[in-house]
Amino acid sequence: MATLAAFKPGDTGKVVNLAHSNPLYRQKLLSMGLTPGTCFIVKRVAPLGDPIEIAVRGYSLSLRKKEADILQVERVFE
Repeated sequence: MATLAAFKPGDTGKVVNLAHSNPLYRQKLLSMGLTPGTCFIVKRVAPLGDPIEIAVRGYSLSLRKKEADILQVERVFE
């Protein structure tokens, strides 16, 4: 498994799991649609790698690196 920081713009991935972290923040990510099994596309990465913009469930979501590290993801090759 990888973290979102390893992805480049245009890469497609799937959420595998959410690491144990702050329960309130974990719940926030789940409520934004980042549930296990959800596919996403990396749209943009800021020059210094923070934040990362992804397209998930029909909308764009920007996550800070520290926030994105909670997501355990894998690449999906299409």
